[in-house]
Amino acid sequence: MDWRTTTAADLGRAIAAGQADPVEVTDAFLDAAERHELCGRIYARLAPDRARAEARAARDRARSGLLRGPLDGVPLSWKDLFDSAGIRTEAGTALLAGRTPERDAGVLRTATLAGTVCLGKTHMTEFAFSGLGLNPVTATPPNRYDPDRLAGGSSSGAAASVAYGLAAGAVGSDTGGSIRLPSAWNDLVGFKPAHGSLPLDGVVPLIPSFDTIGPLARSVEDAALIWQVMGGPRVDLSGADLAGVRIGLLRTVVGDDLDPEPAQALEDGMERMARAGAQVTDLELPDLPLAYDLGSALYAAEAWACWRERIEGSEDKVFAPVLARISSGRDILAADWIAGTADLQRLRLRAWEAMAGFDAVLCATAPILPPLAAAMTADHDLFRVTNLKALRNTRMANLLGLTSISVPAGRLSCGLLLSALPGREGRMLRLAQATLRNLA
Repeated sequence: MDWRTTTAADLGRAIAAGQADPVEVTDAFLDAAERHELCGRIYARLAPDRARAEARAARDRARSGLLRGPLDGVPLSWKDLFDSAGIRTEAGTALLAGRTPERDAGVLRTATLAGTVCLGKTHMTEFAFSGLGLNPVTATPPNRYDPDRLAGGSSSGAAASVAYGLAAGAVGSDTGGSIRLPSAWNDLVGFKPAHGSLPLDGVVPLIPSFDTIGPLARSVEDAALIWQVMGGPRVDLSGADLAGVRIGLLRTVVGDDLDPEPAQALEDGMERMARAGAQVTDLELPDLPLAYDLGSALYAAEAWACWRERIEGSEDKVFAPVLARISSGRDILAADWIAGTADLQRLRLRAWEAMAGFDAVLCATAPILPPLAAAMTADHDLFRVTNLKALRNTRMANLLGLTSISVPAGRLSCGLLLSALPGREGRMLRLAQATLRNLA
């Protein structure tokens, strides 16, 4: 069996059964990465010494019957904003060049204690503040189907590491779609739990009021297990089905102006879900446009607060479109940010009330397909417009405080986005498992 293309869950089962050696598996991933012609666009840096030491410890536990969990010995990649002791963590920006933390981020510590192997740190968009995956400052990861097209961001290298068989699974962050968008464009599963479900200590911040942590994976089972080893609860996916599930087909904003491929993927997915027993009903959230308007100012203001001390005086080191976006928060008043936050919470409560009768809401993960990197590099106005559109659908869940997951829709680089009320992560994963089984 080729361990580089199997699921993380199957790899964990093979290790537990004595059919796979964690050291040999880790060496296979490291060797493949070191030889891969696109590795420099995927990994910011590998961590072979750490990975092999962790793999040897996992092998000893396996031989002694003392495995710590379902992913003990399984190699994962980590986005380059999770602190890693003694390994540079630079968040895709020259402003943090050489930054080397002394401690692991909390979720990395937890995952390491659960036995997972840290292969290294993956490239990302600068500060994590764009959704396309373009980063001329460090590197731009490739899309799995065409390396000239963008992988999606900001967890771009995370998605590419799994899609190219250079990691069994990946950990990323999501502030407006940064896990789910690259997952959709690379036909992976991307899971964003609700904000606050995992700790953010040791994670380079962008917008702490919206930053979340989650997995990019080959299957829903993998996503559930990676979430579990980071500190989430165990989720039983057995017996998941769509019979009687209530789905709200969200039309407001996220249904507008879809490219033909995502539009057809959504239509096909909705029909298959209905044939499997789901009750699909149109849903409108009339306050959603106002939530988007509020969110733009809130995002920019908090991002500027996090990064202004680094940026001021070093503007020439930042990719111009990202600089423009983050600098737009410079003149937003604290009073306006406080009032906007309160207004957004009121809009959330109204949306949650409208969603209360549904198990999840459904839309296309992205309204567009992956664009060409060269076009986005050459035209910054086009970059700005395309970036906002790419993130439009995923950002809905961040603004409304939802848990959300993207699953492959059966057409290349298209995903179906399922979102539910916060605290329903387990139900959401079961629903995604049943959905994906019916789309296969």
